[in-house]
Amino acid sequence: MNKTIFISFSEVFKTLTDILAKKDFSYSKAETCAWLFAQASLDGVPSHGLNRFPVFLEMIEKGLVKPGAEPELLHKAIMFEQWNGHLGPGPSNAQFAMFRAIQLAKEFGVGLVALQNTNHWMRAGNYGLQATEAGCIGICFTNTKPNLPAWGGAEPKLGNNPLVIAIPRKEGPVLLDMAMSQYSYGKLNIFKSQGAQMAYDAGFDNGGDLTKDPQTIIGNELALPIGLWKGAGLSLVLDMLASILSGGNTVHEIGLKGEEYALSQIFISISPEKLGLSDLSNIQIESIINDLQGSKVFGDEKVRFPGENLLQKREKNMKEGVPVDKEIWDKIIAFN
Repeated sequence: MNKTIFISFSEVFKTLTDILAKKDFSYSKAETCAWLFAQASLDGVPSHGLNRFPVFLEMIEKGLVKPGAEPELLHKAIMFEQWNGHLGPGPSNAQFAMFRAIQLAKEFGVGLVALQNTNHWMRAGNYGLQATEAGCIGICFTNTKPNLPAWGGAEPKLGNNPLVIAIPRKEGPVLLDMAMSQYSYGKLNIFKSQGAQMAYDAGFDNGGDLTKDPQTIIGNELALPIGLWKGAGLSLVLDMLASILSGGNTVHEIGLKGEEYALSQIFISISPEKLGLSDLSNIQIESIINDLQGSKVFGDEKVRFPGENLLQKREKNMKEGVPVDKEIWDKIIAFN
């Protein structure tokens, strides 16, 4: 069994910042990326937080992530902007793109920023939360390398294209952060490292049968699409939208590169305040949540909405320390 250790958020943040500063990051950009990695694990999403940090460093060493690159504006039309990420760090590029979407939403009510030639943004939910912290609705999605089969297919043709929808709420945001597979590859890797099987069917084996074995699924990149054929269809159209609007690479083109980089991403922000919807939206959100939580259940646990326990988990981990797999932390420290 892997051992979990608990490290203060400040130590995690400083350690990651110091490591990135040694990798030719400006100090401000090092802090931005370090914060986003640390926040993911603080919020209970290590699969796309500290667990990914060694992979991020390897991408830098391979030259796939350019620490000094800055986004460049390519095209602007009212509330729409198209940017080239120039292979800069995915987390800082994504934070910048959502920042621009928020600024456009504050001006026009809705802002849409399309980003081409960027890198893995790690925890997608970070950018949805960024919008809610500004009082806006945040929607974002990205394409990936091919690692999901078309429905009925026997090879990875689709991207496991994450989708985020985040809605601001006084008592804590609603945050839907989901991959197009039943389990993200980050979650599959956690179970693989623990030698555990998934709770539900998670992908296909080489014979086309459903399996719960993460090692098999990671090996052949045949994760099970959410909603079966519906998830496969959603993955396809998200790739189309991301590549069309950004003018960037498609899943197929990313696959030809041999490594997952030069991705296409979309960031949408909606300002209820600018659109005159703030009061109504708060009433409607609470009405929906109250009705949902009043649902009858088959077991003992109540029905939850996406992101319900986020703030409580964040507060707990801020007090007790960020939970980190010791083996992962040792890998991170080795880079310092």
